[in-house]
Amino acid sequence: MLAHIAIALSMTLLAPAATAGTVPLPGVRVSYTEQTGDPVRLSAYGLGTKSTYLRARTGAAFTRQPALAEAAVSPDGRTVAGVPGTYRAGFDALLLTDRATGATRRVRTVAKPLTASYVSWTRDSKQVVLTVERKVAGRWQAAGFTVVDVAAGTARTVRLSGLDRGASFWWSPDGKLVARHNGGLRTHRATDGAVIGAHPSIGLPTGPEDSYSPSGRRLAVWCPARFREGLCLADPATGRIARRVAVQPVALFGWWDENHVIAVMTHRGDYRLAVLGLDGKVTRVLAPIPRRTWTASLWLGFTRA
Repeated sequence: MLAHIAIALSMTLLAPAATAGTVPLPGVRVSYTEQTGDPVRLSAYGLGTKSTYLRARTGAAFTRQPALAEAAVSPDGRTVAGVPGTYRAGFDALLLTDRATGATRRVRTVAKPLTASYVSWTRDSKQVVLTVERKVAGRWQAAGFTVVDVAAGTARTVRLSGLDRGASFWWSPDGKLVARHNGGLRTHRATDGAVIGAHPSIGLPTGPEDSYSPSGRRLAVWCPARFREGLCLADPATGRIARRVAVQPVALFGWWDENHVIAVMTHRGDYRLAVLGLDGKVTRVLAPIPRRTWTASLWLGFTRA
């Protein structure tokens, strides 16, 4: 969900803020601190699939969306893609809501008992990919993907075999699909799912937000076991590990700018959401997170300002 911005924006992290404000997040006991000029905007959050909150188009108010298991605002800010919490007439769906008018379109995706979830937007806001899953021996397993054309309101599902059980699909900056596979990742063609590239030992993509930097020149992965460091930066073209960062985040929620990521770190028995530099140093704390909130499967969604 995190998209284009230039390296120059990293300077806003160091410049005095014109305005700072604390945004209360209902239902999760968290307050998020933002500043004028921040390169990203917190736009959605939730606790697993049990509760989803969406930010108003303007202002800082968040409202619970009881019908949605997840929601993601498009990079251009115009559309919300929401996955409903229940089937309708035996089908899963993607709900596309125009933020200006409030009009919602329902696009059928897969038939029960399959599910299609984990929204990932293309950077041009024209398509969404969802990961298709099925239950095997009581556990959800990746079974393919569904691509939704936003303008046309149509969905196309591709079933695949041999996927990593925990795979989920997301877009590369140039419009290919990427998914974890064993200890690395594979790139798939969006039209038919054919494997067109692989980096088998690069390490797992950080997720759940876009692991590609705003420029697309860096890919954040969890360092393979052969390294002591926790966070690695890879060259997406070659799969070569270009940099290792001596830090152990609990999770990453995408990139702040070209030189910083949005990380969840342990802190005095609890957690905190922070802007983390590629030197491993926290440059700003965005929110303290109580332990029980984090362990209740807190997720956060950001869009470029």
